[in-house]
Amino acid sequence: MIQRMQPRLQRILVVDQAPASARMLADLMRNISPGQSWSAGTNAKAMMACNHVDPQLIFVELSSNDVDGISFTRELRRSNLPCRQAPVIMVTATATAGAIIAARDAGVHEFLRKPYNTRDLLKRLEAVILRPRDWVEAVQYIGPDRRRFNSGDYKGKLKRKADNEAKTDASRIIQALRILKSALTAIEADPSQALRSMQAQVLELQRVAISVSDPRLLEAVGDFQNYLANSTENGVMISAEAVRKAQSLLAFLPPEEPRAGKAA
Repeated sequence: MIQRMQPRLQRILVVDQAPASARMLADLMRNISPGQSWSAGTNAKAMMACNHVDPQLIFVELSSNDVDGISFTRELRRSNLPCRQAPVIMVTATATAGAIIAARDAGVHEFLRKPYNTRDLLKRLEAVILRPRDWVEAVQYIGPDRRRFNSGDYKGKLKRKADNEAKTDASRIIQALRILKSALTAIEADPSQALRSMQAQVLELQRVAISVSDPRLLEAVGDFQNYLANSTENGVMISAEAVRKAQSLLAFLPPEEPRAGKAA
């Protein structure tokens, strides 16, 4: 198992204001896999390290005087850094239900409670490296699929009946279209992330359309993809026009089911 993980453990960043704590974690990681590790004592230094080091794995403290792990994770996920999708493992001695949910919603992959040992650490590494979750590129949320949050510290309920089931092609299409629909409403408020979100969804839809051999979906994806490319070149995206251009894609969304207690 360790041999399979080693290629993804060559560059590690530890974000912790306490040098002794950061050093202990780095030493444990070196015992697991020979690689390089860097440490940062503030959020600002951590972001600079991410830019220079391009870490493959990041450990960050939940909260201290100079480190805010939730804020750091959100900033990383919304950045343009190559490591913005790197697994983030949050470390803390106070793993409350509220803290775990907040970390999950910020885009954290896993939660590691202090004090921990090598076995605890290996479990988290196995989860983020050998059991990766789908990446969600939305507007309000950017990070690994929260519905499949698998931290050993998380005791909450799953949101949907199908949370433990593998995604089908149909469910991938529906999720991508729903995210695309949401991104369209955010063009004026957050144009850069809305565009990035839409670009990610058309790539996902393109992959699925090819997989299921659906020429109609592939054609609709291609048309909207061309529109996004032209908008990027021109530097201007008009919300109403984007919504109109997306209609052929959104037509693949199934009708929404009526809410309980309301007439169909």
